[in-house]
Amino acid sequence: MFGFSDETYLDVASGNGGNGCVSFRREKYIPKGGPDGGDGGRGGDVVFVVKENLRTLAHLKLVRTYRAENGRNGSGERCYGRDGDDIEIPVPPGTVIKDAQSGEILKDLTGMDRWVFLKGGRGGQGNYHFRTATRQAPRFAQPGEKGEERRIGVELLIIADIGFVGFPNAGKSSLLNMLTNARTKVAGYPFTTKIPQLGMFRYDEHDIVLADIPGLIEGASEGAGMGIKFLRHISRTTGLAFLIDLSDDRYLDAYDILCKELEAFEPLLLEKQQVIIGTKLDEPGTAERLEALKAKYPDKEILGLCVYLDQGVEEVKQAFIRMVAANENPALKALREDPNGGFSSTVDHDAYYPEQGDEL
Repeated sequence: MFGFSDETYLDVASGNGGNGCVSFRREKYIPKGGPDGGDGGRGGDVVFVVKENLRTLAHLKLVRTYRAENGRNGSGERCYGRDGDDIEIPVPPGTVIKDAQSGEILKDLTGMDRWVFLKGGRGGQGNYHFRTATRQAPRFAQPGEKGEERRIGVELLIIADIGFVGFPNAGKSSLLNMLTNARTKVAGYPFTTKIPQLGMFRYDEHDIVLADIPGLIEGASEGAGMGIKFLRHISRTTGLAFLIDLSDDRYLDAYDILCKELEAFEPLLLEKQQVIIGTKLDEPGTAERLEALKAKYPDKEILGLCVYLDQGVEEVKQAFIRMVAANENPALKALREDPNGGFSSTVDHDAYYPEQGDEL
């Protein structure tokens, strides 16, 4: 089974065009039949194809070089060379293609089915095309055009409506499992989800995609932990749900710490729609802590939740629906459409991203 992968690089090349042919018609009773060299075939294109059933870029780490087929050379009797086959590269929805050196976004494939990245070279013309009244036996033909070669970065940005943000063991996976058909790992001991998880729930006529982003820790923006590596996945979300473990003694400071890490990565993230969800209301003393949290942030929407007792679930659903329906800030809309265009982050996007099962 492939592990999660959200970034890689590829060397891609379109096919060369086939050469035109130098040939003359030679038949028994036609000794000087004139030029009849055919044209070369067109080189194959490099095409990205968006596949809805793909969720990661792991398959692209098995093969990093993709070359389209060259066009075949022309031949006598004005026979055209065969066109080269295109090379199709399957990618999941939300994929962004970048220049490997500059990091410039070449194409965001969101909402697209396929995109021709590199066109194959044109086939060369055979000597048949170069005959004239004064040049009846041209002994030259046109060579095929060379294809293009590029090294590119391929990055996956998860498309979701609501992104879950919180410390490890804050209850993000439990909420995702409750609301959707996702089945992420949950347990009674502290651990963190190692890869982003997606789920979708349908409420009335609303389809809302939720994303469980791996847990942040304090100091993540300075390289601690692994949550910062996945923060770019929430750039396309409409809103953020901050999950705070009310049984944790840091519950009153958790929201401020999380906001600090988000702001260090990209300040625009804090302008998204927000809801704060205090989790684990079944634990002793958490009801009082929820009230203390509400008192500290009177201008924030704060909800209590206990997944196992089905307490507060309906309120959370309603909050998510309101967040998705709310009008977006124009700057945020631009961030969703061009998630890296405004990033001022110094995070090294070429760093190693752990595969599923790797140690933290």
